[in-house]
This record gives sequence, structure tokens and C-alpha cells, in this order.
Amino acid sequence: MTFPKRLPIPPEVLKIAKRLEEAGYETWCVGGAIRDNLLKLENHDFDLTTVAPPQEVQRLFKRTVPVGIEHGTVAVLDAHNTPHEVTTFRKDIKTDGRHAVVEFGVSLMDDLARRDFTVNAIAYHPLRHEWRDPFEGAADLERKLIRSVGDANWRFQEDYLRILRALRFSARFEFRIHSRTLEAAKANAQGLAQLSAERVRDEWWKGIASAARVSKLVTLWIDVGAARIWLPEVRERGEGRGFIGAVDKLPRDPVLITAHLATDPASLLTRLKCSNKDIERGRAIGQWRDMYPDPKHVVAVRRWLAEVGAYADDLLAMLPARTPPLSQLPKVVAAVRAAKDPLTLADLAVKGDDLIAAGVRPGPDVGEVLQQLLNAVIEDPVRNTREHLLQRVQEHRAGANHV
Repeated sequence: MTFPKRLPIPPEVLKIAKRLEEAGYETWCVGGAIRDNLLKLENHDFDLTTVAPPQEVQRLFKRTVPVGIEHGTVAVLDAHNTPHEVTTFRKDIKTDGRHAVVEFGVSLMDDLARRDFTVNAIAYHPLRHEWRDPFEGAADLERKLIRSVGDANWRFQEDYLRILRALRFSARFEFRIHSRTLEAAKANAQGLAQLSAERVRDEWWKGIASAARVSKLVTLWIDVGAARIWLPEVRERGEGRGFIGAVDKLPRDPVLITAHLATDPASLLTRLKCSNKDIERGRAIGQWRDMYPDPKHVVAVRRWLAEVGAYADDLLAMLPARTPPLSQLPKVVAAVRAAKDPLTLADLAVKGDDLIAAGVRPGPDVGEVLQQLLNAVIEDPVRNTREHLLQRVQEHRAGANHV
């Protein structure tokens, strides 16, 4: 791969680099934006690495945020309040597989040598337009190869999250993982158990969002052993790769995709420390995904919509993996929604106060009668008029067994 003479560095980034260089601090552009631009992918989020210590970066720029100052990273805010990360050259001197203790003030070469993969260890000087590629990352980009910088075992043991990053990059760019890097990932997979659930979840979410094919990402997680540790419900499914391939037809929604893959979605989402809302969503998907109504029976469809509530669209999104008889269900659902058929208590033509005014005893009786009325109008939406429903209430009060 031939390096371009210049990269499209944003003016705001150039301004920061120039200020640092004028103060006597060597500064280079590094990171994903370098890689992506070499792959001709649009990415203007250029990070800077510099010999300047974090405190000096804070002194040189009036508006900064210490986003990771213990690791040497300071975000410099431009005139539009956009943050640009500036990180001091660093070298890992100790690590527990999750957190690294770093040393500042080292050389660019040392800084590049601590990076995870060769394709991420390329530097570009934004003012002199010079390139540094000591680990042949550009050649690996051309070969479509993910390869660790230096010894793969050591790279992964420095931070086990790098195993998941290798899988994400492989699935995103459809690159092959170098044999020794892949072997080291498998050999060190057990170390993934040391990671926090939040870091794993974020990496899983990013992978789903960026993969060329989500099924490739899932297969990599399974083959390397990451799924066995963090997504065991996927391993237990036992429906073969055809089941996994169905994720490629789903929306890029991480909760929906995770729920589709898991035998117990709520358990998996709980392990990943997702929000209560996401966990409940997964629980509903797990509960209802095998209980679709017959599209030929509109009443059954209305009742199903009333029961599944806000999760109907999730369940409909999973239909591509279902049998042909259900293919008409989205059309029937759309027709029910277009007709504005009553499906919830809020859709009823009467409210609780109306029932109390009609003589229903306040308390649980009101809710019970409202539910019975809803059941009736789901069967026949034409009944959803104030006059008809209040008449039904009076019949109930007169001793009828059912509203």
C-alpha cells in the first residue's frame, strides 16, 4: 500500500497539533481515523499523540476535559465544543489484564509498540506529512489481516478486551485474523472473565453495530471462546449456523439481536449489566417469540397485540426467521393499527371515573370491569362507544355474570 501524500486532517485538529509543535512538543495523528482513511473510509475523528505530558496539554489549551488523564488522555475542546483527544506518548510498565500502569515521556516508537494491532499502529505527522509504520500495518491493511503488534499472547494479557477488539475488527472489515494472533486469542480467552461486564457489553454492542455481517461476529465469538464465557446462552441454543445466520436479516439493534440468539435473553442481558428497560424487553421477547397469532384470525391478532404491548414490533422484526404462514402477520397488524382498534385500557371510550359515576365500587372492581370491557371490544371494536360500554356496566350491576 502506498501512503497518500496528505490526509484530510480537520482544521481544528491541525490547530491543536500546531500549538503543541510550536511549544516544542512532537505531535502525531494516530488511531482509527488513520486506518480508516487508508481504507478509503470516511473518518474525521483524528486522535493526537504527543510527547507533552497531560498537565502541559491542559496548560497550553484553555478549554480541556480530563477524560482519561491517569492514562495520559486530555480532550481539547475546539470553538464548536467538539472534543479532540490528545494523549501523551506512553508505555505500559504493569498490567493486570484489565488496567495498565503507564509511563509517560517515551518515544513515538514506544507508543506505537504498545498498541493492539498493526493496522492501528500507524502514525501520520499532520504538519510535516510524514508517516511512521514500524510494524507494517499498511501491508496488513492491503492483505486484509488483523495481526497483533509484537507477541500476541503478551498483547492480550496486557488487556484481554483486545481479544474482543480483534473479533470486532475482523467482522467489520471482513479481515482474516493472523494465525498466531487467533491462536493466542483462543489460548487467552479465559482471561475475558476478568473484564467488567460494562466493557464487554460495549464491545459486543459496537461489534453488532459495525460488523459487515453480524453472523460473522457471532461465529467468531463462539469459535474463540468468548461466547462460552460471556454469552453462554448462545452456545446452548444448539440450532446450528443457520440459526445464527438469521441475525443478518434483523435490524442492527443490539438488544433484539442478543435476545434472538439467547435461550434466556433476560439472563444474558442481566449478565451484561444492561438497563432494566433492556432486560425487560429481552424477557418479553423470550416469553412471546414462540407464541405468534394466526394472521387469518384478526381477533387473535388484536388480542396478541394487546398482550405483547410495546414489544410487538420487536417480535415482528424476528419474523424473517419464522415459517411462511406467519408472513402475512405484519400486514394484518398494520391494518389493525390503521383502524385504530382498541388494544389498551387507554383506548376504551370510558374511564375509571365514568364507571364510578355509573355506580361501580371504587378500588379493584373498577380495574376488573375495565379489563372485561377491553376484552369485549377486542372481540368487536364496534362496541367501543361510551353509550354501549356504560350499558354493559349497568347490566353487570344488575347481576349479569359477565360484562
